[in-house]
Amino acid sequence: MIPVRAVSTRINLGKELTVGRLGFGALRLTGPHHWGPPARPDKAADVARRAVELGATFIDTADVYGLGANEELLAAALHPYAPGLVISTKAGEVRPSPHQWRALGRPDYLRQQAELSLRRLRLECVELFQLHRVDPQVPLEDQVGALKQLQDEGKIRHIGLSEVTVEQLERARSVVDVVSVQNKYNLYDRRYEDVLDHCERQAIAFIAWKPLSGTARPAPDSALARVAAETGATTTQVALAWLLHRSPVVLPIPGTSSVSHLRSNMAAADLSLTGEQVARLGAG
Repeated sequence: MIPVRAVSTRINLGKELTVGRLGFGALRLTGPHHWGPPARPDKAADVARRAVELGATFIDTADVYGLGANEELLAAALHPYAPGLVISTKAGEVRPSPHQWRALGRPDYLRQQAELSLRRLRLECVELFQLHRVDPQVPLEDQVGALKQLQDEGKIRHIGLSEVTVEQLERARSVVDVVSVQNKYNLYDRRYEDVLDHCERQAIAFIAWKPLSGTARPAPDSALARVAAETGATTTQVALAWLLHRSPVVLPIPGTSSVSHLRSNMAAADLSLTGEQVARLGAG
């Protein structure tokens, strides 16, 4: 039998910041298409608190989620923050309507949004601040340069990027030290395989958003369904475990507005897969 593959339980963001390998994406607390606070803020706040209680030490949000309401909800639920808890936020995208998302990376706008995020999160310094999208209308060097200025002022500790190519990552790294890349990646969507491999070589954290897309109801004869049956786990737990086994720099951030789904997701951190199972899942 091929032995069980060991996985690390912690990941580095830069040289001195360490978080657990399985994070929490807060987008669903206010809803992906919702403007403003959630209909049930008490329920959403309870999910955020439970995420921390269940071991999440990395929570991802953004200025544009709920038009700032997501950050405010996290602060109301979790501040003062537990030691070791990292609340990461992003700027560089706007929503002209509930279903429209557009990049906006003007340096003055990024600075304004960073200042607003600090206020909403009740922080003096954001541990990890990411450029939400690269604005094609603004030189990338100017966009990350604005974040570098905020870092020099002590308002941002570490800088990350979201939805970037290897070429964009390296251009940004010529200006600032980039500690993370947040790209969409899951068992069924691996378009950024080259970026993940590059991040692993460079010891850059790869934050996988939408890590469970397409994995809740796979075909009965799929590798995912078969491994789930073999392990006695759910297909979503296996999909998360595969991501943790895929590379030591992967940090999945599954999101949910349900405590029961949250509990199931966080349990995936304890699921071990054999080398053969990992290979089978990776082969499709």
